[in-house]
Amino acid sequence: MRAAIIGIGAIARLHARALADIPGVELVAASCRTEEKGRRFAAEFGCTWHADTARMLRREKPDFVTVATPSGAHLDAVLKAARQGVHVICEKPLEITVRRIDRMIAACEKAGVTLGAIFPQRFNPVVQAVHAAAVAGRFGRLAIAAAYVPWWRDDAYYGPGRWQGTKALDGGGALMNQSIHGIDALQWIAGATMADAGPGRGPIERVTALTAVRAHDPERLEVEDTCVGMLQFRDGALGQLLAATSLYPGHLRRLLLGGRDGTVVVEEEQLIAWQFRTELADDAAMRERFGAASRTSGGAADPMAIDFSCHTRNFEQFVTALREGRRPMLDGTEGRKAVAIVEACYRSARTGRSAKVEDPA
Repeated sequence: MRAAIIGIGAIARLHARALADIPGVELVAASCRTEEKGRRFAAEFGCTWHADTARMLRREKPDFVTVATPSGAHLDAVLKAARQGVHVICEKPLEITVRRIDRMIAACEKAGVTLGAIFPQRFNPVVQAVHAAAVAGRFGRLAIAAAYVPWWRDDAYYGPGRWQGTKALDGGGALMNQSIHGIDALQWIAGATMADAGPGRGPIERVTALTAVRAHDPERLEVEDTCVGMLQFRDGALGQLLAATSLYPGHLRRLLLGGRDGTVVVEEEQLIAWQFRTELADDAAMRERFGAASRTSGGAADPMAIDFSCHTRNFEQFVTALREGRRPMLDGTEGRKAVAIVEACYRSARTGRSAKVEDPA
């Protein structure tokens, strides 16, 4: 299958490496406006650079594209792909508002192309093991589900000329950009413990959140570097969010889920706790397999200090779905859920009241 990348920023290099690990996929082209950057990328990855995305799609005729532009430019890239009848998979967040995401979903459905989302934590083996435990009902009735992302970004990360930390292109700060991985993993796992509430509806009903700028210049940073939130799930479970790029030197992302029959705690790739009322034969092996310390910082201080293997699995699942003519597990509707939670947190922080998570129309 012929692949192309729209947008040549830092994440595009990770996309290119991940695609190279998938048998039968060839990266043929990439687009960005800056010639020097484009030609350097093309030379490194053996593809063709195009200054114009629409022209690239017409000339190269890829089977699918990945979108690696700044978050607030995803809509434009997806609409261009849909108009050319090209399948598209989009880096997180799918877009910076659910209204933009709904436009993307509608455009792809009208064009008959597949829209996929990139949330590589869903393809982290330890997170998948926790999800499988939730599907099997091992937690019992869930009581608490929490995600903590105590990360750090230095002043240069939000410096002049950067799109990070801008409302127009980042859509938010620590919550929308960095913590959305934890939010998506949390709602995905928690949702597996609850009855299906209908197409596109996530498990979180309401949120109450506070945001602040604590470690960076509030005169320059347009968005939050610190957020705490409380979650109310549809079945009565409660939850917590901590999202930060304000905690030097940055610490590992942490997930906690527990209920009457068991509790699990995960730090990046490591199981801190895996305890259930009913011990199964493979539980000891699970603790042995995932009990070692994490090999990656997960981007706690360095945005690029991440392992691209989970991206490879994410792309692989999308490509397999295309080849088999079915919807990918992580389609546009699934990718929408995390952004709906983030938007509700921002509404709550602005109004000082709890906010409902917006369901699909």
